[in-house]
Amino acid sequence: MRSVPSRPLRALALTAAAAVALTAAGCTGGGAAASRTAERSATPAPTAQAAAPTADPAAAYVDARLRNMTLRQKVASLFMLHAPGTDPAALRGFVDRYGLGGLILMKDNIPATPEALAAETAATRASDPAAPPLIGIDEEGGDVTRLPWDGGPGAEALRSQPPEATRQAFAQRAQLLKQVGVTVNFGTVADVTPDPSSFIADRVLGTDPSSAAARVAASVAGQKGVVLSTLKHFPGHGETDADSHLTVPTAPIDLGGFGARDGPPFRAGIDAGADLVMFGHLVYSGVDAQPASLSPAWHRILTDRLGFRGVSITDDLRMLQDTGLPQYQDAGANAVAAVAAGNTMVLMVQSAGTDPDAMIDAVTAAVADGRIPAAQVDAQARALLLLRHAVAPKE
Repeated sequence: MRSVPSRPLRALALTAAAAVALTAAGCTGGGAAASRTAERSATPAPTAQAAAPTADPAAAYVDARLRNMTLRQKVASLFMLHAPGTDPAALRGFVDRYGLGGLILMKDNIPATPEALAAETAATRASDPAAPPLIGIDEEGGDVTRLPWDGGPGAEALRSQPPEATRQAFAQRAQLLKQVGVTVNFGTVADVTPDPSSFIADRVLGTDPSSAAARVAASVAGQKGVVLSTLKHFPGHGETDADSHLTVPTAPIDLGGFGARDGPPFRAGIDAGADLVMFGHLVYSGVDAQPASLSPAWHRILTDRLGFRGVSITDDLRMLQDTGLPQYQDAGANAVAAVAAGNTMVLMVQSAGTDPDAMIDAVTAAVADGRIPAAQVDAQARALLLLRHAVAPKE
């Protein structure tokens, strides 16, 4: 359909370690130095005081909050789900009831005016203003446009223009989203294909790896600091002409083929500072027989080979059920597999017959019985809390 706090924290840790080392060095001076210091103690000379390392207040807030969360609350915070309609109170009630970490807006959530949409998103923030749920939307422009007042160009127009046009288009789009309280844009299609018959052809920013990479990076740059940008659909939807809303597209691609054709736009987007990566329900059989969205191998490739340290999220898990394939008909089992694979967040535009409680319970049970490590869920919940805290409106 349709980062990251960890780096600053590592830098903070290194700064703190350096300060401790300097302090220790100052406390291990020889006897002569100590004697001289004692002799001058009556009339001490002014000395520079080493700055004591201070804790990151955002990290301290998140850690304190995490300590007070139950396992089920942590698991629930990993879900971004959908509720129909434009009633602000109903949307707030939906998020609050399940303790969700995010809400995905679809066309049925979009009212006639920006002001009305801003009222909807404000309502979802009201119960948790310090770490509001992430509000996501697919606002690519062109074929995939949720906001009727977004008249900016989409990929079909942008790929024939210089990359700067892409940056400008997504900068304007990001401002529209920020004004209505949307915090995550699932808007940057990093897929690449020269095949005009491909399902994704009208939505790609380039028909070859180089041109796609340049415009993907420009899209990310345009959104930076305004909304959270997302690259999709990893590892790339351009290798087949199949539609992942209807089936699980499968291609005999190995890691070398991915690196040569599909990887460059994702790498460029990551290097430009993309905040999230969305995993597609796509099989590259030369790498893994599982869809990438449920594949630990593909999550390791994203981290280890492409260097991504941000938030990963599934494409809509309902799409797997909609394929009709029997192995994907249990929404709870799909959610368990998605979290176990390494997704930070599970996205689903669930049907009326899907019970969010049942999905949350399924993942909670998988943690309780050891199928998913508790430390992994802690890390995922912490990463999302940091992101939610970062996008909270500042006074």
